[in-house]
Amino acid sequence: MLLTEAHRKLDRKKAAKPPVPAGDKRLVILDTFMKRQQFRGDALIEVLHKAQELFGFLDDGLLLYVAKSLKLPPSRVYGVATFYHFFTLKPQGEHTCVVCLGTACYVKGADKIMAAIEQRAGIKSGETTPDNKLSLVTARCIGACGIAPAVVYDGAVAAKQTPAVALQSLEKLLAAPCNSKT
Repeated sequence: MLLTEAHRKLDRKKAAKPPVPAGDKRLVILDTFMKRQQFRGDALIEVLHKAQELFGFLDDGLLLYVAKSLKLPPSRVYGVATFYHFFTLKPQGEHTCVVCLGTACYVKGADKIMAAIEQRAGIKSGETTPDNKLSLVTARCIGACGIAPAVVYDGAVAAKQTPAVALQSLEKLLAAPCNSKT
């Protein structure tokens, strides 16, 4: 019982401190956004989208800050952040590659595409290369079943991919200057 109370105090202490240094303009923008949302708990998804847009990812400190600001339990904020595919809890690479593993894509070879990309990049799904050039993720379905198998490179959907075509696209992506992040 004493240990549980200590954890609660630690969580409150962490939540009381902003996740970044005081004066960070991103935090001011996030606070202004939450104020426009009237600090309503039902605006959680919108607030998390804004926080990720500003900071690039949602780390524990930022999730606790949002929870405290919206007067929500940290477990609810973390649950929403981990449930939705759009949110990421780790820094992402300069470029992203999303392989759709929905039924139509999988049946048409998405698993082979994924294996080829993992081998080429030297990482598994959900990881970022050590040089922070590429983040590889999967999606349950991107809603592009008519053009399966589909892969999304820096937000652009590519249709009817094969392992060879995907690797060529990946090489072009990694050779190009980054334009997906601010």
